[in-house]
Amino acid sequence: MPMDASVKPHDRLARFLADDMDAVNVLIRKRMASEHAPRIPEVTAHLVEAGGKRLRPMLTLAAAHLCGYQGDHHVKLAATVEFIHTATLLHDDVVDESGQRRGRPTANLLWDNKSSVLVGDYLFSRSFQLMVETGSLRVLDILANASATIAEGEVLQLTAAQDLATTEAIYLQVVRGKTAALFSAATEVGGVIAGADDATTQALFDYGDALGISFQIVDDLLDYWGSDATGKNIGDDFRERKLTLPVIKAVARADATERDFWKRTIEKGNQQDGDLETALELLKKHNAMEDTRTEALKWADQAKAVLSVLPDHELRQMLSDIADYVVARLR
Repeated sequence: MPMDASVKPHDRLARFLADDMDAVNVLIRKRMASEHAPRIPEVTAHLVEAGGKRLRPMLTLAAAHLCGYQGDHHVKLAATVEFIHTATLLHDDVVDESGQRRGRPTANLLWDNKSSVLVGDYLFSRSFQLMVETGSLRVLDILANASATIAEGEVLQLTAAQDLATTEAIYLQVVRGKTAALFSAATEVGGVIAGADDATTQALFDYGDALGISFQIVDDLLDYWGSDATGKNIGDDFRERKLTLPVIKAVARADATERDFWKRTIEKGNQQDGDLETALELLKKHNAMEDTRTEALKWADQAKAVLSVLPDHELRQMLSDIADYVVARLR
């Protein structure tokens, strides 16, 4: 059947995996229930039902199918991945003092910080219960390591985000932690549960890693570039004093006056009217946004390149298209 080019790659993947995703959604609703604490399903439902693309759990399902898996543990792993992701979102919104996510008020705004933190903890616990049910120690190892790496990346960002000495290498380390770790774990466990060989599972890991890095670079660029895709306002990262890749590039090329500007606005947090416009001018002056876009495209190409060792399957092309889709948000 010819591929309909008008359908977005993400939607094509969702259609292919529709039955499995229905099973994942049923499992998510079942496992986020709580007999004793009704606030738990209230808070989780607000975020889980918010219309996210569910890309990470779909990557797990796709990887398992690509490797010929016939069982049902991939559904549990996809739900696990979504629970970990949702838990990190709940915690992130508290850390960032965010008021909006995906165009809706955040859980910490609707309830309180305590509820967001504790429900996030509950979802982490639920995710580990689901991992154990697969009976695979290797799966448990991969997802446990990913959970630790995510937390480590978030803590690293606390110190790196407002320090002008932060390099692109440190930024990459943060991104690998807080974003790419779950992408790579999501794809790798799909291959592991299917009993794929080491070369295949490594390729799936590498695909998820590169895709996740590209995904986060795009998100950080769109904060200055502007897009409806992120649900954020232009300059949110600037106002929150987050030193992301476009700014890191501009700081590296700054003269003394420009460096003083970044020091005042990012390190010291002394922001005034017109500062965002100045920041945007400096990013343009030093070609920082175009160079960041080039980085995002490079990682997307890297994700596509490693797919060549995977089995010849229509899902392989869909995963390649997903990498293109991630960077297509920049057009």
